[in-house]
Parts: sequence; structure tokens; C-alpha cells
Amino acid sequence: MSMRCTWRWKGESVRVVRRLLVILLLASASGAAPTLSAQEPPSEPQGAFVPAESLPQRERIPAAPLLVSAYGFVMLVLFGYVISVSRRLTAVRNDIGRLEGEIKRSSRG
Repeated sequence: MSMRCTWRWKGESVRVVRRLLVILLLASASGAAPTLSAQEPPSEPQGAFVPAESLPQRERIPAAPLLVSAYGFVMLVLFGYVISVSRRLTAVRNDIGRLEGEIKRSSRG
């Protein structure tokens, strides 16, 4: 009796997911890097609360691209995890069916 490998897709898909994660990480970091490096430290220390509306434009970091990137990354990882669990569950179901068939055949003979 030969056991077939249920993880044959693992090596390829893990490499693809890793590459996608690295690409997404680099893409999100490259968008934030110029704004972070262009900021200068404040010339005078702040002693009181300053509302964000009164700050100069150069001191504001746009939150929308960072938020969209974070949600996109989380959704991509979640989708990959669901696909992974689905494939493993299918493999387990197939193994259970195969084993049930073998038990029935061995009990007859």
C-alpha cells in the first residue's frame, strides 16, 4: 500500500506566498519611506497640545494609504490561510474515504 503525499502543493505555494508577502512589505515600506525621511525634527519642543488641523502640511502623514495597505495585507493573509485550511481539509476527507474503503475491503476478505 502506498501513501500519497498530501503536501505536494505546499512547497510551491509557500514560496509564492512568501514572495507576495515580501513584495507587499517592500511596496508598503517604499511608500512611507520618503515621507518619513523628509521630516525634520521639531526645532522647539512642544509643551502643549496642538490640534492636527493647525500643523503645517509637511508634518502630516497621510493615513489612508497606510490603512488601505494594512487592510489589504491582512485580507490577503486571511485569504491564503482559508485556502490552505480548505486544501488540508479536502486531503483529510480524501484520506478518511480511502481508509473507510480499505476497512470495508479488508473486513470482507
